[in-house]
Amino acid sequence: MTDSLNAELLDLALEVARRAGDLLRDGRPADLGVAATKSSPIDVVTEMDVASEKLITDFLAQHRPQDGVLGEEGASSEGSSGVRWVIDPIDGTVNYLYGLPSWAVSIAVERDGETVVGVVAAPMRGETYHAVLGQGAYADGERVRVRTAPPFEQALIGTGFGYVRERRIGQARVLHELLPQVRDIRRGGSAAIDLCDVACGRLNAYYERGLNPWDYAAGALIAREAGALTGGRPGVPASTELTIAAAPGLFEPLQSLLEGLGAWHD
Repeated sequence: MTDSLNAELLDLALEVARRAGDLLRDGRPADLGVAATKSSPIDVVTEMDVASEKLITDFLAQHRPQDGVLGEEGASSEGSSGVRWVIDPIDGTVNYLYGLPSWAVSIAVERDGETVVGVVAAPMRGETYHAVLGQGAYADGERVRVRTAPPFEQALIGTGFGYVRERRIGQARVLHELLPQVRDIRRGGSAAIDLCDVACGRLNAYYERGLNPWDYAAGALIAREAGALTGGRPGVPASTELTIAAAPGLFEPLQSLLEGLGAWHD
């Protein structure tokens, strides 16, 4: 029953992520602008964020009406089935607004609070990543694995920045200390894609403060199923406070360094 239900949930997640990705890729207005802002004037929502979330929630209401939903743009329902869908209709909205290709539709499925399915569709890359708990991670149907941990000074590490001034100041301070100690830093603008890049071996590690569950739930499962460790502060799961993903052997020293640098607070 568990395997068959997870397979059903994966099929639905793949289908609705594809539909939302097609809408976003093919339906983006030439004059796309900001529809609203959230935490600051540079934390934006576009009309297409709202349209994508509506497409996804309408699809789920048709196929899984008893399930709960948590969406970035306000969709929220408890449900009665023990299943909850955690949705980011556009992860990387600023990239999408500017016409940059690094944006994705991120969909995770929880059962009784545990993430069991993750799908990240990146239409402008032409790639879709997915994982089912205990069944490995895949990019376009091909199995992926994290890159073996390099020496710390040779690590390529992804990160991201918040939209509130005080948080950005703190993140810049951490970056100032971290950058001289590693190969380089990448800032792609989509947490979901960054986590999948760890899974695919395109990044050695990724960390960020200030993510929400819809930002990391799907990507973190995909990274774990590809062999990465994920977490937050020592002994704490990934959370809004801090999210880290890296290969074993790199995760531990990166987590220790970030803890010492206070990357978990503004």
